[in-house]
Amino acid sequence: MRLLKLTFLVILIALQYRLWFGKNSLPDYWNMQADVQRQAAANDKLRQRNQLVAADIEDLREGQVALEERARNELGLIKSDETFFRLVPVKTQP
Repeated sequence: MRLLKLTFLVILIALQYRLWFGKNSLPDYWNMQADVQRQAAANDKLRQRNQLVAADIEDLREGQVALEERARNELGLIKSDETFFRLVPVKTQP
């Protein structure tokens, strides 16, 4: 009887060791859960960015106003009947 109790105790200790310190233990599981949460947050940010880019693409395909605005801001284009004025700040000497 005493040998049986000792055997069960050894088996219990071995299983507890594996649960807490072995491969795929509880700490490994908790670390993996934290990694999954971090990756889900990163995926949400990227999903939002993709939605903004898709909306921008759709706006450029459908609307002429957005295309004209982008051409003016990024390329510096002006229409043929417009006059372009550049205001240069005056440098003051101290």
